[in-house]
Amino acid sequence: MSTVFVAGATGTLGRLVIASLQRRGATVRALVRPGNTEGRRALGQDVEIVEGDIRDPADRLARALEGSDVIVSAVQGGADVIIDGQANLLSAAERAGVPRLIPSDFSLAIDRLDHGDNDFADLRKKAAESFAGSPVATTSVLCGAFLEVLNQPFYNWVDWRAGTFSYWGDGDQPVDFSTMTDTAEWTAEAALDPATAGRTVRVAGDVLTVKELHQAMERGSGRRLQARRLGGVRELKAEIDRLQADGADPFAWLLLQYTWAMVSGKGKLDPLDNHRYPGVRPTGAEEFFRQAMSPSA
Repeated sequence: MSTVFVAGATGTLGRLVIASLQRRGATVRALVRPGNTEGRRALGQDVEIVEGDIRDPADRLARALEGSDVIVSAVQGGADVIIDGQANLLSAAERAGVPRLIPSDFSLAIDRLDHGDNDFADLRKKAAESFAGSPVATTSVLCGAFLEVLNQPFYNWVDWRAGTFSYWGDGDQPVDFSTMTDTAEWTAEAALDPATAGRTVRVAGDVLTVKELHQAMERGSGRRLQARRLGGVRELKAEIDRLQADGADPFAWLLLQYTWAMVSGKGKLDPLDNHRYPGVRPTGAEEFFRQAMSPSA
């Protein structure tokens, strides 16, 4: 039975990964910040809790990691967490003799993006560069765009109240979409499969053009959404540049950077590894929106 150490355990994805690991019979050890009583309670009694933070001294972290077969990092944050914190976690893994680490990537094809294309991806690219040469083998799990995030009002793709679907580009570029639940399932599979060491796992619950996504939203929800084209890929890039130059709220242009990576095709995952995990039957976009818009949701 494998022992998996999970950092970022109390976040949404972290909790889903833990549940997926437990269904596969793994022993889970979760890193929980001191005082996070609510997060500890949410993980249940079958999880071994270790109090701490990935930015703790590496020797202290190493003691917590001893006996683990693999680490899953589902942390979120800025450079202090994604770059410095994960580098510290890697150093602790080296001291403890943990052979494998799944870093907190879970995104578009960040390995295809250039520095400057996406600020959040840049953090993960810099973290990956710091991992080079380590005896700890990393496995990056890339899953495309989270449908749960895309469905949120702040993302500005769909406005269910106004009945609109807004998009950039020509609408014909294929894009990868996944749910967090399915991503957690694939992550658990990768964590328990030593053959994934040192390589990238690319998976997606659905691959649709933006126009096809619009249709899936309408079919799943049973609602009509008026399509609104905001501009082409070049106009989108110009809007990102304008917002950055004007000193706008970074959140505004960071979200547009993700949209640009999707509709430009630069963030497309290729090839996909879904066939390696036949036990994971992902939820497609139409079914996701059917569930999300059901009265009981």
